[in-house]
Amino acid sequence: MDGHLITVDGVEHDVTADNVKQLLDASTRFWLDLCGVDQEVSDSLLRDTFGFHPLAVEDAEHFGQRPKLDSYDGFALLVVYGASSDGQLIEVHCFYTEEYLVTIHHEACPDLPGLAERLRQRAGPHPDHVMLLYQVVHTLVDGYFPLLAKLDDQIDELEDEILQRPTEEQLGRLFDMKRSLISLRKVVTPQRDMFATLLSGRGVIPGMTPDAERYFRDLYDHLIRISDLVDSYRDLMSGAMDTHLSTVSNRLNVVMKQLTIIATIFLPLSFVTGFFGQNFAWMVNRITNLPAFLLAGIGLQILIVIGLVVMFRRRGWLSTDGTVPPVTPAERPRTNHHMRWHLIHPAERTPTPSTE
Repeated sequence: MDGHLITVDGVEHDVTADNVKQLLDASTRFWLDLCGVDQEVSDSLLRDTFGFHPLAVEDAEHFGQRPKLDSYDGFALLVVYGASSDGQLIEVHCFYTEEYLVTIHHEACPDLPGLAERLRQRAGPHPDHVMLLYQVVHTLVDGYFPLLAKLDDQIDELEDEILQRPTEEQLGRLFDMKRSLISLRKVVTPQRDMFATLLSGRGVIPGMTPDAERYFRDLYDHLIRISDLVDSYRDLMSGAMDTHLSTVSNRLNVVMKQLTIIATIFLPLSFVTGFFGQNFAWMVNRITNLPAFLLAGIGLQILIVIGLVVMFRRRGWLSTDGTVPPVTPAERPRTNHHMRWHLIHPAERTPTPSTE
């Protein structure tokens, strides 16, 4: 089994069924993290060793669950989601009691090993077990902020590119980013509602204390901000998509206007040349010298072109007013991650562990 097994004193043990049984018999608080669970592990470990409810074990076998909080006799099951740096959503099932915490996920979660390393190196008193659950969920929620900051930069760059020259490739990127935001919203909103249920008293977590509730309330606040950011970015991308379509439409109108002007200029010229191209004897016998040819054959057409150009200019049809020529976007103020309002400095959110 891939994962780690850490007791409350920060000692790491080999992830084996025998070690788990010994810790359970000794009533030692521990955290067991498993990456990938097959049918054999579910039956032998989750169902037999821990004695979890069959419905909870079934959820751990079939991922793709909605974020939720289910209370059973003696334990609670939380389904929470995090995000990796490449935008991949990570589903984590947390089986929590006052004595142990079991987390199960199918995809590798790079943030959880970092939390395990901090627990191993922690000096002094260790947090209550409910605070360990908070730290796991807090670590997963923290993964959303770098992803949203990266998405913010991509939206800014895409808006600048659209103003310079809209392409079909940009439209494809917009649709991909919008689908990613929809997937993100599908898990963030239920996860926010789940913690709202917990804080309202309708959901129960064993060992919840008033001090721990403050930290979970702060976690709920972060999820609200993440949900608001997701909605804001979705509106920004809808606006960028409308800008792309409007820019393409305006450029098409400019091209059509130019072609229409050219066709309008050649329309009277075609009429004049067609009229004088008639082989009537009266007309042929009278245009027999060079001055008549220059006046009627060339001068008349030049006057028509000049008259049309003057008329188009007076009406503003030759100007770029109302069109969208290529432009250089204005310089945006460059901000780092600490200056963004939606990013929270890690030092400000590190919980102060309570004594045992």
